[in-house]
Amino acid sequence: MALTENQLITDIKNGKFKNVYLITGDENYSIDTISDCFEQYVVAEEFRDFDQTILYGRDVLMEEIITAAKRFPMMSEYQLILVKEAQDIKKWDSLVAYLDNLQSRTVIVFCYRHKTMDKRTQVYKAIAKHGIVFESKKMYDNQVPMWILSYVQENGYTISQRGVAIIAEAIGNDLSKIVNELSKVFIIQPKGTQITEATIEENIGISKDYNVFEFQNAIGRKDVLRCNKIVNHFAANPKDNPIQAILPNLYGYFIKVMVYHQLADKSKAASVLGVNPYFVKDYQVAASNYSLPKLASIIGYLKDADLKSKGLGNTGTITEGELLKELLFKILH
Repeated sequence: MALTENQLITDIKNGKFKNVYLITGDENYSIDTISDCFEQYVVAEEFRDFDQTILYGRDVLMEEIITAAKRFPMMSEYQLILVKEAQDIKKWDSLVAYLDNLQSRTVIVFCYRHKTMDKRTQVYKAIAKHGIVFESKKMYDNQVPMWILSYVQENGYTISQRGVAIIAEAIGNDLSKIVNELSKVFIIQPKGTQITEATIEENIGISKDYNVFEFQNAIGRKDVLRCNKIVNHFAANPKDNPIQAILPNLYGYFIKVMVYHQLADKSKAASVLGVNPYFVKDYQVAASNYSLPKLASIIGYLKDADLKSKGLGNTGTITEGELLKELLFKILH
């Protein structure tokens, strides 16, 4: 079974170290979190000037990393060689020979961001043999709300279900961005208090009334007045509400409505759809308002709008706001 992020962090905190780590993948927040953990726990703060070396892949050769790794720690049980942006290292071959005769009191950590190292390479196999490879993967969209809720609680706050949904729908699965935005709230709000939709609007800049989450729910309810208020707001503020951020959310929403329609056991809707049970009623209402044939047509409308927004079948005279208004009319009628 693959090592989880929590297991890896627990091992680091407990001083259970391997001599080489490759932290790789496309979820940069996890890579940064694990990197920070190594910095904090391998070498005590008072000894870091002696036994901790931080390098950057674009500025260093593998031979220089190996030379540093062969040294013995001066004041600590282990020395830490932390290589950030390791994806920028040009040649890795010499690492293989080092790992066959490694320095047992050195911990090398390669933070290989934005992508995964090729598993077929000799160096990948050597690191996996002598140490640990951890792959950080982007979180699925349906996992983000629970992650936000847990993160907020870990930091000593509570947050409304609607507030979680607004953040998740507006930001998506970019965990680093979510953390950065929530930090704005943590700075000004006392611990133990609740983060409300009003707080989110004031400090993060996501409107509690005019956002994709509210838009899709208004469409699901067939609340024509509310839908038009929101779409007019989007049209008037295209930079804050780009159509390429709205369409994927609507597509995911209507796919879930289609799935809900076809569930034999509606009691399992929350787990099947990957949503909080609190929001299942919204999909129930939408399914009652849109038949399966209509939903199939809506998926087609969304794909057509996506193509037009990218210039296909659009002479360039139709604005994003006009495309959204046209799409909304087709969905509601």
